[in-house]
Amino acid sequence: MEQGSRELKTDVLVLGAGPGGAAAALQLSRLGVPCLVVDKAVFPRDKVCGDGLSGKVLTILRRIDPAVAERLSTAEVKADSWGVTFVAPNRIGMDIPLKLGYEKEMDRPVGFVCRRTDFDDILVQELRTRPGVTLIEGEALEAFERLDDGWRLTGRDGRGLRVQAKLVIVANGAHSAFTRDIAGHAMDPDHHCAGVRAYYRGVTGCHPHHFIELHFLKGVLPGYFWIFPLPDGHANVGLGMLSREVSRRKVNLRKMLEETVANDPVIRERFRNATLEGRIDGYGLPLGSRRRRLHGDGYMLVGDAGHLIDPFTGEGIGNAMYAGYYAAQRAAAALAAGDVSAAALAPYEADVYRVLGPELDISHRLQQMVHHPWLFNFLMRIGARNRELRELMTCMFNDVDLRHRFRDPRFYLRLLFNRG
Repeated sequence: MEQGSRELKTDVLVLGAGPGGAAAALQLSRLGVPCLVVDKAVFPRDKVCGDGLSGKVLTILRRIDPAVAERLSTAEVKADSWGVTFVAPNRIGMDIPLKLGYEKEMDRPVGFVCRRTDFDDILVQELRTRPGVTLIEGEALEAFERLDDGWRLTGRDGRGLRVQAKLVIVANGAHSAFTRDIAGHAMDPDHHCAGVRAYYRGVTGCHPHHFIELHFLKGVLPGYFWIFPLPDGHANVGLGMLSREVSRRKVNLRKMLEETVANDPVIRERFRNATLEGRIDGYGLPLGSRRRRLHGDGYMLVGDAGHLIDPFTGEGIGNAMYAGYYAAQRAAAALAAGDVSAAALAPYEADVYRVLGPELDISHRLQQMVHHPWLFNFLMRIGARNRELRELMTCMFNDVDLRHRFRDPRFYLRLLFNRG
């Protein structure tokens, strides 16, 4: 890597130091491949998000570096989360643990809830200690020029930092200019979710083991309202809905969130003594319900920049980190072969969709159930007294193949006539 006053030259540029970019850089360091990481923000910084970290996060961190996974597991800034509570429009709720028998293994958390301010900073602190990783903060690279041997990236006006790279790992989020201008991926309202998020203190009635809550309330369908419990009595509270529905119905999501907290008869009681801290912020989620091209000559798209958010749960962090890991693997192989063409990088896309594709496809089908409240009501009513269904949903979190059962009409007929 060559460094001048405002010009840098590198084999690998990681654009963005969020979870996807950080995972890519950590894995590149493990593989002995130097990289430059550039982010427009200065860390720690806030990122509007649901703050949920699934088991994928620990799984991929253990693959990259078990010590990093251990440090995250013992961090005090996160709450260990052991399950999900689904609440149907008919108000029947069902607690689904992330792991059967988890009460006997409380020292081995599966998932977490952690503010992105804290989680992303944990990863950035790891980057600062890694050999071969150069981190530059506070620089936005938004103009791109294709070269014979790679890319040149600069600020939008051509000023500021200039970087020349053979290969770019694009991990700079849902509003990535590279994704829009170079990969040609525009926002598709049929495969995009609009969301709002707020932090409240003093919400009551949360599960003692920090189950995250998804409420499919009549007043917010086809979206859902969520409560994710954080440490110290705080909660991440939000509401999400497909962008096409927001536009069609002319929904003001901030107002809908405020009205739900103030007027919904059940939610109102839980927020009676709660206080809003800060403001209600909005954000967009490019969903993985439509497969997109994730690579081209000299670049790979990671995480939100690759539209890899789970269309049912809204999970983006774990998917981004998996994609970052595979991008690093492919980058190392391509550089060793001296070929960073689109053809040489194609195995990256194949790896991502091999691992995440089945889950994204099935989650898209589950997402479509939001338009059929009767089906949610049916599942919750049966699940409240059907141990098989509850255990199946628990296993579903760890076994994508089991989700296929929810697509088979015979599964529902069996539940209907065998409720034991």
